[in-house]
Amino acid sequence: MPIDPSSPDQRNAPVARISVSMPEDLLAELDDMVAARGFDSRSQAISEMINLQLLEHKRQLGDEVMVGTITLLYDRSVRGLQKELADLQCDHIDEVISSLHVHLMGQQMMEVVLVQGPAAKLQAIANRMITLRGVITGRLQLMAATMPPLHPLSPVRG
Repeated sequence: MPIDPSSPDQRNAPVARISVSMPEDLLAELDDMVAARGFDSRSQAISEMINLQLLEHKRQLGDEVMVGTITLLYDRSVRGLQKELADLQCDHIDEVISSLHVHLMGQQMMEVVLVQGPAAKLQAIANRMITLRGVITGRLQLMAATMPPLHPLSPVRG
C-alpha cells in the first residue's frame, strides 16, 4: 500500500536512502516542480510520484480493495440518464458508498460517486457509467485505502 510520508505514523518512521541518477535537464525540471508545488524536498516529491505509480500498478492488477470516486459530467436533459445512473448505483450497492450531484450551468450536471471495492470491479462500474449516452466525461480516481465497515453486523443473540 502506498505510504503517505506526511501521515503521523510515517513522520517518525525509519527511512531508507537511495541514490538516483538522471540527466541534468530532468533534474532541473524536477527542481522547478518541487518549487512550484511547494514540496519540502526532492525526496518528498519523488516519494509522491512513486506512491502514484504504485497506486496505478495496484489498480491495474485489479484485485486490491481500494476507495475512490467516480466523477461524471453529464447532460441532465438526456432522457432516462439520471435513472440509469441511479439504477447502476443500486445494482452495485456493495461498492457505492454515497453520491452527490451538483447542477451546473445550462443542462450540465456533475456527479461524484464515492466507491470502495476491488479495483477491477470499480473500473468496470465507472466504465459503464462513463459510456452512457449523455455522459460528457468521467473519471475514476482511486486510492489504496479502505474505509471501515459502515454498518458492522451485530452479533447474533440467542
